[in-house]
This record gives sequence, structure tokens and C-alpha cells, in this order.
Amino acid sequence: MSNLVGASSLVSSALKQEELFPIREVSRLTGVNPVTLRAWERRYGLIQPTRTDSGHRLYSQADIESVRSILAWIERGVSVSKVGKILAKSSLTKAASAPVYEEVTSGEWAEWQTQLRRAISAFDEVRLDRLYGQVFSSYPLPVVFQDILMPLWQELLIRQDEFGQTSEWLFFDTFLRARTLQRLQIFRTQVEERVLLAALPGHCRELELLVAGLLLSSSDVAISVLGLGQPLEELALICEKMQPQALVLFSNQPPSDDLPRLLSRLALALDCPLVLAGDGADLAEDSLSGSPIACLGNEGRLMQRRLQQFLAGHLDT
Repeated sequence: MSNLVGASSLVSSALKQEELFPIREVSRLTGVNPVTLRAWERRYGLIQPTRTDSGHRLYSQADIESVRSILAWIERGVSVSKVGKILAKSSLTKAASAPVYEEVTSGEWAEWQTQLRRAISAFDEVRLDRLYGQVFSSYPLPVVFQDILMPLWQELLIRQDEFGQTSEWLFFDTFLRARTLQRLQIFRTQVEERVLLAALPGHCRELELLVAGLLLSSSDVAISVLGLGQPLEELALICEKMQPQALVLFSNQPPSDDLPRLLSRLALALDCPLVLAGDGADLAEDSLSGSPIACLGNEGRLMQRRLQQFLAGHLDT
């Protein structure tokens, strides 16, 4: 009964008018000072808050998520001047691919994140596990990870310089890694066809790699995730022994200038097709156009479909 009451309160919350936040509150939530927020708006057009009649800025929950995305890209070494193009491309991809969930709003997802945040701050694993199950029973897997869990994980990661935040992030990260591994294992025991997934060295954290494995998994293809730190020069040997349908490399970092050459050399040494996924794939797509290397992008709702199309020979490279 308590689960039903909780779900009902979330729906009621979602129906309320979207909450708007003043710039000081946004600064407190994200750790970005007001001067920087104004510069991102005026100089780069990265965020566009609404204005009151007196000219004061008000930020939506979507604006706050944009600020966190900007921070995440800056942490990866991308200059502020280039972030706008990346965010614009990501937004177009999501808008084109996302199903319409009329009953789901960003406000509803934010309410789930608020409840999860309370469980994390209390280091209450029982409550966190209960909320985790409720979220999974309410939404498809891509929504659970890309719209609810991973944005919260990223928020805690960025704010680790605040007292107590490192411990909270470690608690949440450990919890999610364990649950994600469980789900990957279920797919592996149910499906014989296998695709290998490995990270480009230094290009992501373990949870990001595991979540990518889940997003790529389907009833037809199981994903075997190789350990973080897997040497690229040994991938041909592993593929020779495991005979996968394909090898997917994952990257959440901007591609280096020599990435196309590195991947082309690796593709020649493999007995199976080579695929690139993650934020890095979205950014490297143009440079890899015309090569035998397919790019799956970073959108969970499309990655699985593109992988299936590629394995069936219906995805252009």
C-alpha cells in the first residue's frame, strides 16, 4: 500500500506547475557561481533562463540539468566555447529518438531524484533499494538510467569537493554497480549471442561502462563487459578466443585527433566488426564516416537499435 501512495504522490507532484529557481539557489545546487552562470548565458548562449518583470533570472529544472551537463563536459577537458555545439547535437538526438511519455515529466523525475538523494544522504541502503525497484517498475530502462539515476550520480560526482559528498557518491556508485552487474548477468544467462564491450583507456568510469552494457543488451544479444583498463593491443587476442559478433569500444571523452587512425588499425587486426559507442562516438561520427567502424552514439534509446541494425547489416558506417 505504501508503494501505491508513494507513486500517487509523485504523479500529483508532476501535475503541479514547474518550479523555477533564482540564480542563488541554482548556484547552491550546482556549485557554479552566479557570475559564471551569467557568462554562460550572455557570452555562449548555453542556458536561457526566464526573466521576471523586474529582470531577475529564474531557472527551470531543465536549466539546472543543462548546467550540470556543461560542468561534466568541462571536467572532461572540453572548452566552454565548444560545449554548446555538443549539447545542441545531443538535444536533437534525444528529441528525434525519445518516445512520447505524456505522463512523465522532468518534474516527476526530479521528485524521484529527491527521494533517492534523501536515502543516499542517510546511507540507507534498504530505502535506496526499495526506491530503485519502484523506479524500475515505473519506467523503461533507458529512462531509469539516462533521466533519473545517472544524472543524480553525475551531480554527486561533480560536488565531491563538498564535505560528505565523496562518501555519498561512493555509496551510490557502489550500490548502482552491484545492481547493474546483476542485470547484466541475467541477460548473459538468457542469450547465447555475445558482443564484447570495452572502454577506451581513461575514457569513462566503471559504472558508465556497465550502464552502456545494459543499454546495449537485448533479448537477442548479451553484452560481455571487459574490465576497466583493458589494453587495446590485447583485444584482438580476446576476440580470437571468444568469437563475439562484434566488439564495441566505449568512450565518454572527446575524441583525440589520432582516434580514427588508432581504431582503423585495431579494426584490421580483428576477426569481428568494430563499433564505437558513448559521447565520444557521437563526436567522432564525422571523422569515421566511410570507414568500416560504426558509431552507435550516446542515446540509450537508439544505441541498442543501432547495434541490432549493424549486426544485421543494415546500418551504414
